[in-house]
Amino acid sequence: MLLKQCKQTGFYVIILFFYNFYSCSAYAACTGLGCSCSVGTQAVAFGSYVTTSPTPKTANGNVAVTCSALVIYSVSYVIRLAKGNSATYTPRFMNSLGVHLNYNLYTTAAFTSIWGDATGGTVSVSDSYTSIGLSTTRNYTVFGRVPALQPVGPGTYTDSVLVSVTY
Repeated sequence: MLLKQCKQTGFYVIILFFYNFYSCSAYAACTGLGCSCSVGTQAVAFGSYVTTSPTPKTANGNVAVTCSALVIYSVSYVIRLAKGNSATYTPRFMNSLGVHLNYNLYTTAAFTSIWGDATGGTVSVSDSYTSIGLSTTRNYTVFGRVPALQPVGPGTYTDSVLVSVTY
């Protein structure tokens, strides 16, 4: 939406997370009768972005990992995020009709550790626990940030980031 009085451009940017999971990694495990894990996501939706604002735009999403088994089980896993549209993690970008809006996803609200695949200066998130025959869901906040003052036009800027859980 164009705000003529202020000469600011505002638009919605949304990141959609798609998910997948892989099993049998040498670095992670799920032990126990019928042990399995699944992953779900909540998108990081930045909402309106004003190109003339000196403040970065932030928003949070969520990755939820649910593991279960028939009896006592132990699980350890690693959560990795892919690059999305971008060829690198620094920066990721959202796309609207060929126009790029830079952003990134982080593991903390300090925006210091880029959540990726633990290569190229990024980090992954690991967890492990033991449970007794119950389904256990652990939630991990995804902290998103769009740098300020990017000269882009109005549009719907999106990216799809693959979330993988290796257990």
